[in-house]
Amino acid sequence: MSDGIGAPARPETAVLIVGEDEARTVRVRHESGYVLVVVAGEVDFASVAQLRERLFPLVAAGRPLVADLDRVTFLDAAGLDALAGAARRAAAAGTSLRVVCARPRIRRLFRVAGLEQAVPSAGTLDEALGMLASAVNAEAV
Repeated sequence: MSDGIGAPARPETAVLIVGEDEARTVRVRHESGYVLVVVAGEVDFASVAQLRERLFPLVAAGRPLVADLDRVTFLDAAGLDALAGAARRAAAAGTSLRVVCARPRIRRLFRVAGLEQAVPSAGTLDEALGMLASAVNAEAV
């Protein structure tokens, strides 16, 4: 795998907070054409600053971002705000953020918060990549 520039994909892992029950982690994989960010554990007020520290520099690099939330066990308003902020920064940088999550409860949070347009979500990674390809094709026209 490469990062689209010819360099091998670089997996990066950061343990944000280790609690008694579970580690909150963010894994980053640079793929051809996008960056995959896999988030696990609880994303809440206690961990959101560290999530922002990981997401915002990735967005600034100008590559499309896909955030996989399938391993997120809890997401509060602070986590939603961090993702919405990353999506706004991505748009300002001329790129995008897509969320992947098959969990109906997590996806419902985006709808209830009115973030469906700002942070487009998909049920699978393939669906999110299709959304990215559609956006790239629309820009090329």
